[in-house]
Amino acid sequence: MPDPVELVIKPRSRDLGGFEVARVLPYARRRSVGPFIFFDCMGPNTFGAGEGIDVRPHPHIGLATVTYLFEGEIMHRDSLGYEQPIRPGDVNWMTAGRGIVHSERTRDEIRNSESRLFGIQSWVALPKNAEESDPGFFHHPENTLPEIENDGVRMRMIAGTAYGIESPVVTASPMFYLDVHLDAGAMVDMTDEHRERAVYVVEGDIAVAGQTYGANEMLVLAEDTDVTFTSANGARVMLLGGAPIDGERHLWWNFVSSSGERLEQAKDDWKNNRFDRIAGDDEFIPLPEK
Repeated sequence: MPDPVELVIKPRSRDLGGFEVARVLPYARRRSVGPFIFFDCMGPNTFGAGEGIDVRPHPHIGLATVTYLFEGEIMHRDSLGYEQPIRPGDVNWMTAGRGIVHSERTRDEIRNSESRLFGIQSWVALPKNAEESDPGFFHHPENTLPEIENDGVRMRMIAGTAYGIESPVVTASPMFYLDVHLDAGAMVDMTDEHRERAVYVVEGDIAVAGQTYGANEMLVLAEDTDVTFTSANGARVMLLGGAPIDGERHLWWNFVSSSGERLEQAKDDWKNNRFDRIAGDDEFIPLPEK
């Protein structure tokens, strides 16, 4: 019987200016899983009074950002005029398309005391026919996301479809993204509805085919293989994947495109102030030198 786990990705630590993230995708041996082309686990980080995150205004093209928190809060502001705090269980889906600028900060009210931040930020590559679509922002509160519970397993559908449930989040390609809790001794049969699939262990541990995997490990699963995993002590995992991306994607800084020339244009546009800006926020992250 073939090994159901094709690849195990152990994230690399990255400092984003005062807080660390565990970067899982892209990875040298695996650039994407379904449309997921970027996957960061933020925290858990604890900030003292007066501290927080300040990700200054920066641009995106050719992708959708998906922010999902377990703890804490992030204030989103963008060049379309949206200002939205995201809290645990909510979904912020931002379609960059031909171009958008946003910032992510801790509100002053949160900074007044100690706070924590823990969550996932991922990028979904847009299909070629949607790479230059109009930008958009969509917020979905926790109570609008469908859930199922059975035999010690609780699933919340963040985006896409699987297990007979569908998220209200509008996606640009077939995909699935779930937040799953397993009680001690619980078992999950991984969906076979999508070609590319992965499991990211947030907390606890899971066992697949007799091998145990722990927090911060992503298991990329073999295609066309039945996969069941269990948790002896309980766990929280993210299930994700979907249809393969329709062709190669180039990534540079915050830009994603099927065209290298389009990336060069985006660099020049940001450098020469051609992107729309966020009203009331004159700060920005300069174009990196490399």
